[in-house]
Amino acid sequence: MRFPRRKHVVPLLKHRPSLLLLLLPVFAFTYLLILQYVRMYNYRDPTSWFFDPPRGYLQSYSALRQREADAFIDAVGKNPVTEAPAVGKSVPPKFCVGVVTVAREGARYFLTTVGSLLADLDPTSRAQIHFILFLAHTEPSQHPAYTEPWLHRVADRVLAGYENVTAEELERIRGMGFREKGLFDYRFLLRECGNVGAEYIGIVEDDVVLMEGWFGRVVRALRWIERNSGGEWLYLRLFYTEEFLGWNSEEWPQYLLWSLAWTVVPTVCLLALRHHHPPLRHSLSNLAIAISCGLCIPLCILLFFSAGRVSLFPLPTGVNAMPKFGCCSQGLVFPQSKVQEIVSWFEEKKIGLTDVELEKLAEKKQYVKWAVTPSVLQHVGRRSSKGDDYGEAAKHHRTVAEKLWNFQFELNDKEALHRENSHLHP
Repeated sequence: MRFPRRKHVVPLLKHRPSLLLLLLPVFAFTYLLILQYVRMYNYRDPTSWFFDPPRGYLQSYSALRQREADAFIDAVGKNPVTEAPAVGKSVPPKFCVGVVTVAREGARYFLTTVGSLLADLDPTSRAQIHFILFLAHTEPSQHPAYTEPWLHRVADRVLAGYENVTAEELERIRGMGFREKGLFDYRFLLRECGNVGAEYIGIVEDDVVLMEGWFGRVVRALRWIERNSGGEWLYLRLFYTEEFLGWNSEEWPQYLLWSLAWTVVPTVCLLALRHHHPPLRHSLSNLAIAISCGLCIPLCILLFFSAGRVSLFPLPTGVNAMPKFGCCSQGLVFPQSKVQEIVSWFEEKKIGLTDVELEKLAEKKQYVKWAVTPSVLQHVGRRSSKGDDYGEAAKHHRTVAEKLWNFQFELNDKEALHRENSHLHP
């Protein structure tokens, strides 16, 4: 038998694939495995390419909470002694909580909102809250709750229309457009709550549900802010939607810079390593480096961004500063010291969106804006009081109002919340 000469063997060895190329199947398998994992578990992340709207917007805990809230109000309506707001009240109360409501054609959320606010409050917590319900109509009888027995039984005060307003001003209110009246109603209720003398004022919209134990979490969040806030703060946000916490277009230069860095730096390092260590020249061939840095790394960067910012960098549980992209005004808590300033600001602006005007005030005065995480309430409104149900911001075959959704809220567990609410008191 004749063996090939050595000069024929050497060329064969020179064409032996490098270690980096041999690792390509391992990379491909690992990449596909991670890709499948992201597809399976990031369907609730609206900032992910794998977001699945039918599953992401599915009501789970909020549906349960709505049933509990409705059952509570139903019990109050049938039994006048179910709720006794005046018993054991602290004077002045620590909190004033106000709900502003307007009638919506074809939809009723107000009853559910009120029920979720009160359903699980223990007597000690309830005694710390002055509860105001504001029917924001020049003719309050237009609101379906006006004649319902539960309304006055659950509230410390019911503002049925606009009290202490002249006939001339009442006529002006009737002619207001949405942006003007919305701002007017918010400051009207904020002023009334401020006059109670409570340390904190919470304003909640009428198409939300609050989780069991919301009050304890809010109280603990406020205690943390008072201990740790490094500057004056304007509000504590009780709701936000993760949709605006993604890879924002305003920050694309930063994303591009980091992507280039993660591509260029490894390329330079591999080239330098090959230059200074000749034995590695075979393993670090031009083809191997090109595939590693020109294909594998870009694929990893693509997977990183497609996974979703909320999934990769979730907000820590507790209290977080939210200087940008907080939306909207479904639930906000203000310190008493800022109430008059906000009222004056709204009076000056006259027309605008509540959350937008608050952002302008915070930016002008450099006030800190806080948010409690996870959100303690969910926006369940499907029909907007603005009348723009399918405006420009609508997508996923959902109304503008439906898109205002906190996805993490639906992960709440009833039993876990009940245990927390039973053992931890504010």
